[in-house]
Amino acid sequence: MRAVDLIRKKRDSGEHSRDEIDFLVAGYTRGDIPDYQMAAWLMAVWLRGLSRSELAALTEAMLYSGEVLNFSDLPGKKVDKHSTGGIGDKTSLILAPIVAAGGLTVPMISGRGLGHTGGTLDKLEAIPGFNVNLSLAEFRNVLQECGMGLIGQTKEIAPADKKIYALRDATSTVENIGLICGSIMSKKLAEGIDALVLDVKVGSGAFMKREEDAVNLAEVMIETGKRMGKKVVALITDMDQPLGRAAGHANEVAECIDILNGGGPADLRELSLELSAWMFYLGERTTSVDEGRHLAQTMIASGQAREKFKQGIRLQGGDDRVVDEPHRLPQSRSRVDIPSPTAGYVSGTNCERFGIALAVLGGGREKKEDAIDHAVGLQFHKRIGDRVEKGETLATVHYNGDARLAEAKALIAENYFVAHEAPRQKRPLIRRVLGA
Repeated sequence: MRAVDLIRKKRDSGEHSRDEIDFLVAGYTRGDIPDYQMAAWLMAVWLRGLSRSELAALTEAMLYSGEVLNFSDLPGKKVDKHSTGGIGDKTSLILAPIVAAGGLTVPMISGRGLGHTGGTLDKLEAIPGFNVNLSLAEFRNVLQECGMGLIGQTKEIAPADKKIYALRDATSTVENIGLICGSIMSKKLAEGIDALVLDVKVGSGAFMKREEDAVNLAEVMIETGKRMGKKVVALITDMDQPLGRAAGHANEVAECIDILNGGGPADLRELSLELSAWMFYLGERTTSVDEGRHLAQTMIASGQAREKFKQGIRLQGGDDRVVDEPHRLPQSRSRVDIPSPTAGYVSGTNCERFGIALAVLGGGREKKEDAIDHAVGLQFHKRIGDRVEKGETLATVHYNGDARLAEAKALIAENYFVAHEAPRQKRPLIRRVLGA
């Protein structure tokens, strides 16, 4: 086989065999197939799509490109959650300590920022000293001691996905159902989990802009997980506006600490409790989702989730004092407010553009080798349906340099929409639950 022939085949809408998928994935992982050929194939896939048999072959090729972990010797069920990403989507840092404090094991292998969305690993690295690059032996020890661990892919875990993931981010080949499913499920199935809760975002700030596409992606991932013997549920959740009030790495960590302290924005708290409830239920820690929700609330109210977060930070080399003293997180040098140009009601946002503004400020990657500035960020003061006066602050920009500040400010100002009348219908945060 030759990569060039397989690129042409997919370009011309052909269907790959399992052997052809295996050849491409293994060849790229070994370094025999260069970036430019894999990038061309990814774009062909983005344009032409993958069949269900191709998707199954791709997921399994990436899964078995490395080790599949086995944590059966650790107590309790192993449960994880994965979000397809959005602006201000930070629930992993809240769920892991809640669910671990409640008695389940959470082996969370996460990714970095992808496209306009932030990455869990990048947020964690805003915590001074936090090490997301544990060996598998170190990961097991952390899980054994505190029931939660949050790491990136090691060279042993789905190494094919690690390389392809970075390339997709830099070549605009992110928003494809087959590639998203293969990436997510290869990582998650490699974790040795019993159950998985999926948070599939839909809206202007999500990869899936239409609900039918989000449902399609959820159904494909549920089918893939169940075929591998896992319990899987998907929540279709709103991303037509940022989740919570903060975007950017350090200030998202601070907002997670607010939630674990019993405060924080209502939407972030609601979604965190709901996802935790499903994790408890699928992990057989509770006999119903309602009971799981109550257990999650108890873990926050008692302070157990907060202490579990401190323990997890400490075990992964981080400065756990940030939980008591969030000012220890990276701070930007400057701030500027974005005023509303008119009075009225916030009728909508183009949320994706907020993510691009954050990347422009240094809070995201435009090339896969770019470094992240953890201190830059956005604070959102107005949500859809809120009344706003002319000149009132819509959002605040936290920045460190002036080079592209004007560009970022324009992206935010132009993508808050203000109308004379309030929206008639309130958007539900959780639109649908699938696979239950």
